Amino acid sequence: MAEKPSKSSFIKKIALNARLAATEIAVFDSEAKNAALEKIASELIKRRAEILEENSKDLADAEKNKTGGALAERLMIDNRRVEEMSEGIAEVARLEDPVGQVVPFMKRPNGLVVEKMRIPLGVIGMVYESRPNVTADSAALCLKSGNSVILRGGSESLRSNIAIGKIISDCLSACGINPSAVSVVPDADRKHVLEMLKLDGLIDLIIPRGGEALIRFVAENSSIPVLKHYKGICHIFVDESAKTDMAVDICVNSKVQRPGVCNAMETMLVHEKAAANFLPVVAEKMTKNDVTMKGCPKTAALVANCKKATEKDWETEHLGLVLGIRVVKDIEEAMDHISKYGSMHTDSIITENTENARRFLRGVESSAVMHNASTRFNDGGELGMGAEIGISTTKIHAFGPMGLKELTSEKFVVRGNGQTRN
Repeated sequence: MAEKPSKSSFIKKIALNARLAATEIAVFDSEAKNAALEKIASELIKRRAEILEENSKDLADAEKNKTGGALAERLMIDNRRVEEMSEGIAEVARLEDPVGQVVPFMKRPNGLVVEKMRIPLGVIGMVYESRPNVTADSAALCLKSGNSVILRGGSESLRSNIAIGKIISDCLSACGINPSAVSVVPDADRKHVLEMLKLDGLIDLIIPRGGEALIRFVAENSSIPVLKHYKGICHIFVDESAKTDMAVDICVNSKVQRPGVCNAMETMLVHEKAAANFLPVVAEKMTKNDVTMKGCPKTAALVANCKKATEKDWETEHLGLVLGIRVVKDIEEAMDHISKYGSMHTDSIITENTENARRFLRGVESSAVMHNASTRFNDGGELGMGAEIGISTTKIHAFGPMGLKELTSEKFVVRGNGQTRN
């Protein structure tokens, strides 16, 4: 009687198949990849009942396990979200394909022509929580950029991920593409994550998406390069010269529009000369939107319903309707605060002072630095990149939203006519 395959060999087999598929899809032309993406987008709509049925089971388990409202909201798929997934994939099909692009580099004195060609990374390992749409989005981006992807979602969304993965696999097969180019790990055992993180000979890059605990676990256990951001502690500095109405609109949008995401504002820094006029107005708007405000003593003196902020509040990603507020002496103190407590994600300055704007934009070391704009714009789609696979606060390779180009690298291509080196 044959031995039951170990979980270890199970994951390694997925990675071996993904590696083989990566060598095949790397040389596919744009038309073939786009045709597959368009078919996936269409089939998600046609077979939405399969997704909704499996998602209802995930939601039932979440309710049974008393999963919190925010997590359940991210987990839920309805008709609108299926349509959004489909349109997102169709959008990726419409994006320019970076693979094979050649950039002239130089012509050497000996006649050698040196160029750079954009190439896929190989096999991407995704480790993520809750949101089943990540399965579809990541698959589309990896396919278009010529990479294979291994998708290991959370246990709470396992059925939904498998359903989406099955549709993608069927579409790839129908289009003559190796279905192992997109592999959903069909088992939520955490041992699979640990093994994935050690397959550095088969997997080229790990991208974790989820809470800080998951991302730290991945970063601390991986022998494979990891592109990540631990958390989004995003700041807005309202300078002395800021227009009050503009500053209020930007701050409310940054906090309230979608508070549970990584590019929502967590701390508002206010110049001491702007505080008396600005804080009562913005506090009224925040209160109307059910925002709990925690501030420094100077803030509390101007905002009646403000709670006392602690040191921990400045370093916490609340992912909810909680806002830290601090009055600062000047732009230097604001930038010092961001340097000490920020997460290199997104920070914005509201000012009419061009010199202060220049200093802030050059001096704050975040993946996106804004001037007179909401932190919510640090998003691949909003920045004109199309879809994104995540946001990196790691300066090596990619910094900020990661789209198609960030899922590729470059190699040198050298053209000669018989040159030899002396």
